[in-house]
Amino acid sequence: MTMTEVLPSDPIGRRIICDGEYATVHYVGMVPPTPGIWLGVEWDNPSRGKHDGSHEGTRYFPCSHPTGGSFIRPKKANFGVNFLTAVKKRYGLSDDWNETLVIGKKTVELVGFESVQEEQSQLDMLFDISVRECTVSHAGQKGEIHSSCPNISTLNVSKNLLSSWDYVADIVSQLEKLKTLDLSENKISLPSNPSSLATSFEKLTVLSLNRTGVTWNEVLHCAVMWPALEELHLASNNITSLERPVNCLQSLTLLDIANNHIIDGNQLHAIADLPRLKQLILSCNRISILNFTVQHGGCTNSFASLNSLSVDGNNISQWSFINELNKLRNLQSFNCQNNPFMDSDKNPETIRQLIIAKIARLKVLNKTEILPQERKGAELDYRKMFGNEWLKSGGNQNADLNKPSLEFLLEHPRYSELIEKYGAPDDAEFRQQQPFALKNQLLTLTILCPNKPDQKPIKKKLPDSMTVQKVKGLLYRLLKVPGSELRLSYESSKVRNIY
Repeated sequence: MTMTEVLPSDPIGRRIICDGEYATVHYVGMVPPTPGIWLGVEWDNPSRGKHDGSHEGTRYFPCSHPTGGSFIRPKKANFGVNFLTAVKKRYGLSDDWNETLVIGKKTVELVGFESVQEEQSQLDMLFDISVRECTVSHAGQKGEIHSSCPNISTLNVSKNLLSSWDYVADIVSQLEKLKTLDLSENKISLPSNPSSLATSFEKLTVLSLNRTGVTWNEVLHCAVMWPALEELHLASNNITSLERPVNCLQSLTLLDIANNHIIDGNQLHAIADLPRLKQLILSCNRISILNFTVQHGGCTNSFASLNSLSVDGNNISQWSFINELNKLRNLQSFNCQNNPFMDSDKNPETIRQLIIAKIARLKVLNKTEILPQERKGAELDYRKMFGNEWLKSGGNQNADLNKPSLEFLLEHPRYSELIEKYGAPDDAEFRQQQPFALKNQLLTLTILCPNKPDQKPIKKKLPDSMTVQKVKGLLYRLLKVPGSELRLSYESSKVRNIY
């Protein structure tokens, strides 16, 4: 095998796989004093390498990690296969079919005409395909994809060896019906002239670039290529900040930037003017704050079409973040699990009530529908919970004297609206109300032991959520009576239960 058979004509920048590890080629040439041609590569996994692209004081190629580089022989590098080869291998089609036929005394080798027709028929029937991890690196012969499998509408080429948008465009331009493309876990270099590739992607509506290492500015650089894009998935990348899209991404209805490194929620103002954006996924970032500058009680013009927001797994600890969401005109679905404010001393049911009461137009919370009766109960309870604070701040049941402080209104921006809806809390509600703290969710129990007349009554405050089994464990520690021998009864003025 000659060197030209091992190496492609343009090896620099190409992606390879070697012994199961992915890398990018940065150098081809001699590395004295050893003879022969070497490839200088930077591994995706820097622990696989040995150096930073230097050898004996000479730098042969740049490397972003001090141990990310290696020199390997060309024959060890797999530069991948063309798209159609990968498709045929994945879907059990073969180019190796042949048959012999004896006519008289002559043996004739046939290229199977019927088999070719059958293969073509099967390729024509491919609509939704995946060649994930099939070492796809280029399109192959010009036009062969279009003539072989023209009906593909959904394509997954994630975790392959695609190294440039030109190679991607060579594939996509032959798939006239393609709408959905997954390029996740490829490392694709930026195009020098992205607008020249726009015709290749003009019908693409869904694009996934998860785990590609892309930044937001690089996305904006490429976005002119995707004029009709409606869904863009950018999870698990290096996105730390956002810039405003100008003359691009204006058709987006869904943007997924989960599991990135965004800290300041006010970065979101950069994408707040996307006119059609309906769903925004921000899960697993480090966002803690968000502010919309509007008059008290008003709605913002930002995110005018947004109806679904996910912020699971962020650093949200203040209820002011939830207050800000009530300023969004169309927010109907909200996911916020695994944030610090969800792990406060309030029980989960109460936290859910508070969120519902604070966001007026919400219909689904943490994937559970909010029924009208639940909303009414949450709003009435909210009105009662903070009634004393409202009074102390200047609130009054007499509308003419009702002048709560600005501080109270900023902390409870919907409270005035709830009074208009249900009326002010009455005196009986104030008497029933207790401060909203864990100590007020405890039950005071007097524990008696009939079989031990000398045992003095024991008074304990226990959470109302404590199970009978845990109560038995507590009594075992207090009374030294095995749980198997304990028989509990609970008495109140209204009910008597035996456990």
